Amino acid sequence: MESEAAALAFTALGQPTRLELLRALLAAGPSGLAAGDVAAQLGVPPSTLSFHLKALDQAGLIAATRQGRNLIYAAQVAQLRALLAFLADACCGGDPARCGDLHRLFDPTRETKAMPPATFNVLFLCTHNSARSIMAEAILADMGAGRFHAYSAGSEPSPSGPLPEVLAHLKTLGHDVGGLRSKSWDAFSGAGAPKMDFVIALCDTLNGQVCPDFGQTSMTAAWPLPDPAKFAGSAAERATLLNELYAALRRRLGIFTSLPFATLDRMALKARLDELANPMQSAGAR
Repeated sequence: MESEAAALAFTALGQPTRLELLRALLAAGPSGLAAGDVAAQLGVPPSTLSFHLKALDQAGLIAATRQGRNLIYAAQVAQLRALLAFLADACCGGDPARCGDLHRLFDPTRETKAMPPATFNVLFLCTHNSARSIMAEAILADMGAGRFHAYSAGSEPSPSGPLPEVLAHLKTLGHDVGGLRSKSWDAFSGAGAPKMDFVIALCDTLNGQVCPDFGQTSMTAAWPLPDPAKFAGSAAERATLLNELYAALRRRLGIFTSLPFATLDRMALKARLDELANPMQSAGAR
């Protein structure tokens, strides 16, 4: 980091509200926080908060991504590390290890060695929560065991539950289907609901299907996929289509679970999630 950039960053941090703002975003992790949530948490008027957000953004310490009508802000951890490393670069004649434990702050491998992998909650959405999102929940529950908690829901959950042929297909492939059921998105929007780190909509928007609202504080993506309830043809043809849908989901989720979450900032992570909406890009990334 150059001296001029470091000076700009330290100037931006030289105010109590901005320090608390940055600490709040660091605590929120890669999912970040909506500007309104930050204002409420810090008790700062929106107009004042906007001024402080702009200063930190210009210094490269935070970044925003748009989610619907909202801007979601997240701390730029790599920039903070570079800023601290700038201070210690000349420590003890260029040998930071002589400065006690200070050098540990700048060891990029220390975090992954000392801390267990983060666990993420992932919610899959589709209209009826009877097929695509059910499949995704089952696949991630097995593929991401220990690192991801998989959930699914719909805006208009099927009263008859998941499609029997979907459950049979999953069971044939070795998935536990005992706990799979159709449920409303409302079950994940209340005060006592688990906080979602990722919300992924699987609705077929290309054919005019409307997805549920994502909410404001989660990292979101849309992976449009066809609805098995609308599959036509013989039993063999429908089975082929289900196989293709399952393969498409498994391919995307395989890439998703392999992402380097600890090293990607919010903007980079959002870009990678969006790339997975394109089947050709997903296939090329394997």
